[in-house]
Amino acid sequence: MTALALAAAVRSGARTATDVLEEHLAVIDRLDGEVAAFNLVTAELARAQAEAVDAAVARGEDPGPLAGVPVALKDNLCTRGIPTTCSSRILEGWRPPYDATVVTRLVAAGALVVGKTNLDEFARGASTENSAFGPTRNPHDPSRVPGGSSGGSAAAVAAGFVPIAVGSDTGGSIRQPAALCGVVGLKPTYGLVSRYGLVAFASSLDQIGPFATTVADAVACLEVMAGHDPLDSTSIPEASPALQGVLADGVDGLRVGVVSELLGEGVAPEVATRTRQAAEALAAAGATVEEVSVPATRLGLSAYYLIAPAEASSNLSRYDGVRFGLRVDAPTTGEMMERTRTEGFGEEVKRRIMLGTYALSAGYYDAYYGKAQRVRTLIARAFAETYADHDVLLSPTSPTTAFAFGAKTDDPMAMYLNDVCTIPTNLAGHAAVSVPYGVGDDGLPIGVQVLAPALGEAVMGRVAAALERSAPTTPPPTLGSRPADATTSGTDTSAEGVR
Repeated sequence: MTALALAAAVRSGARTATDVLEEHLAVIDRLDGEVAAFNLVTAELARAQAEAVDAAVARGEDPGPLAGVPVALKDNLCTRGIPTTCSSRILEGWRPPYDATVVTRLVAAGALVVGKTNLDEFARGASTENSAFGPTRNPHDPSRVPGGSSGGSAAAVAAGFVPIAVGSDTGGSIRQPAALCGVVGLKPTYGLVSRYGLVAFASSLDQIGPFATTVADAVACLEVMAGHDPLDSTSIPEASPALQGVLADGVDGLRVGVVSELLGEGVAPEVATRTRQAAEALAAAGATVEEVSVPATRLGLSAYYLIAPAEASSNLSRYDGVRFGLRVDAPTTGEMMERTRTEGFGEEVKRRIMLGTYALSAGYYDAYYGKAQRVRTLIARAFAETYADHDVLLSPTSPTTAFAFGAKTDDPMAMYLNDVCTIPTNLAGHAAVSVPYGVGDDGLPIGVQVLAPALGEAVMGRVAAALERSAPTTPPPTLGSRPADATTSGTDTSAEGVR
């Protein structure tokens, strides 16, 4: 069942939140050894939340729009008293003293928090191979990556462990794994969803958003999480737009531009074909569709890999072995910090810290970081000009389907190119969503991306829903038919342990 159908059944009394939860926990217990989507399953916390929802229904109260819906959280969202690791050794033993705003809002809406999902360490990666706890596997083919950095959240939804999961998107970390796992992944406008309680990667780019099996479920989750938060200085003060009511409005009369630069070199032929099929479906549904050129999008990757590492190097300086997390003792404070960071951070995180520190250093700031910020402005202006004549834009989400483990780990540039289609939207601060649109020659899912201007979620949702209605079938995963890989560690289903 979809999240909205489950919530409706629980709110009406046709089902209990407790029964819904136990069904999902049983699936996680049976199959997550094959996928490794979770770092931690918070079964007892979720059971207490389910009891509260059922008690509210029994009293005749409305527990909220997500009543009884199991939800998984990316393990870079703070949860009070529950380990939050960012899949890094350096946060070993840290239990936040507060909840992220999105967590508070989800629980208030009746959602049940079933666990924390695996990610590339500190959200730095595109394959979930950089986790200190080992990789998450793609439910459609466990020999392939689920994408990243929110690979655990995407895999949890694709595998049927939860109807909804939450991730973060700095350069494509919701949309790219959504595409590779065959689910919906939505990155909202920057500032529409509070970042309070999200462990920062690149603060001017990070945004929290939902994964779901349907566009309607993703939009429902976004409506719960969105809205002004005084605890986040970048939070948009205006009321968030109503979205669910417009999904059935169709696309008749909308103007859609297919970005030619995002269909060129490096994009697999079957991915380009599916994107063009999606454009044709929108035209058949009444939209005006044309190919458009946005040359500045070609600059996105270069600008991003200066801006994001620079902000990351600043944000990660707080992990010093003094205030929280791992501490490796040494004779002096300086040696202690060096040893803690050497042992606590993985190779990809160290690579990005060094790149960012170099870009911010004296003598190079203007040549690299400053120039990257000017390019960012060019990209935002180019999108603004294009949106003057188009309501939304269309592109592939990921240039390829899911690739094999180890295929790109020795070539950072090849790995970074996985986000070539998604990064420009983050730099502009706009909204985008990935919708499953059939499979490639290898039988693995393909995602098509709908891009919209800032606060364009309503029209974006209309287009995404139209694509969903026209999409070729994506076969579900066939988990449980093969033994779990010996290298995949099992999930700790207690409320305390981390796998």
